[in-house]
Amino acid sequence: MRKTIFVLLLAAAPWMMRAQGEKYIVVDKPTLQLYVIAGADTLMSVPVCLGNGFGQKKTKNDGRTPEGDFIITQIKNSKLWTHDFGDGQGERKGAYGTWFFRLNTPVSSHIGIHGTCFPESMGKRESEGCVRLKNEDIDILRTHVSIGTRVVITADTVPNKSASENQPTPARDAVQ
Repeated sequence: MRKTIFVLLLAAAPWMMRAQGEKYIVVDKPTLQLYVIAGADTLMSVPVCLGNGFGQKKTKNDGRTPEGDFIITQIKNSKLWTHDFGDGQGERKGAYGTWFFRLNTPVSSHIGIHGTCFPESMGKRESEGCVRLKNEDIDILRTHVSIGTRVVITADTVPNKSASENQPTPARDAVQ
């Protein structure tokens, strides 16, 4: 009996969160969009850059963006962080933009939502697995999130399917 009640509560949790108006993030991999949702309202919708590999993240360096239900575990000012993208340019300042929101992903503790020094990468698959936003968008997103904010990253569709088979569902439906 207890197990049944627990399962029912887990199934109802996303609905209860929407009904209470708590903010959460949906990263829709097929459309390369990030949404901030509160109740029935979309508060923010911006393009993102995702991992250069399709599907579920399986190993630390596979270039895929993880899929599933996560929470933000840390919020870090990343203005001074650097990264070597392996492009022969060496360490690049501002690689992570202004903010880094670390996610509790099972495969790697280095996955997050962050800004970028490559704003032209929005709407593309060029990251090493993180969710990149333009710096002005990550600054706005910062006003909507806190440690513990829920992040849902939807599953990829297979890239070689026809356009009619590859139609994404609305982001709000991703958490049902």
